[in-house]
Amino acid sequence: MIRPEAVAVILLAAGLSSRFGPRDKLAVPIDGLPLGLHAARMLAPLPFARKVAVTAANGPDFAAYGFTAIVNRDPAAGQSGSIRLGLAEARTAQPQAVLIALADMPFVPVAHIHALLARFGGNKVVASTDGYRPGPPALFDASFWPILEGLSGDSGARALLRDARLVSASPAELADIDTPLDLPSSATDSNP
Repeated sequence: MIRPEAVAVILLAAGLSSRFGPRDKLAVPIDGLPLGLHAARMLAPLPFARKVAVTAANGPDFAAYGFTAIVNRDPAAGQSGSIRLGLAEARTAQPQAVLIALADMPFVPVAHIHALLARFGGNKVVASTDGYRPGPPALFDASFWPILEGLSGDSGARALLRDARLVSASPAELADIDTPLDLPSSATDSNP
């Protein structure tokens, strides 16, 4: 188990969202809140050592949820560039681990974050699973930071999750909104 005070959270919110189409995916309202802020709202009450959101220049107001926003000026470099930017800021708090979460996963419950923290111990990586594959949110021990800093492309830290200790959640809770068809019926934005 690791306490949230020993962890910095990095919320990735700077992707190009090319599969979503021309709309700003993170601005689409779900239950009255922009999609991109659901994860921030869920993570906000936890006393993390540092909360960092890596965002596009026109990203949502993550500061309202206690996050330091770092603008990724080169989102075309892929998720790995956002991880590097977030990690550089997160390291200023000298945490023992980082939790990497995605802003386009709006349904992850806080209980799942607590379960990830509880599973972290001798394991260097703890990841989420829907029963089929490992994925975010995921915790990485400080020993993995040089590897995270050396990533390239848009696959992010996916390869590092193969040997992770896994914490299960339902596919609905780990839903990643990539296309308009992934939106729940509560998404109220009907503009093209």
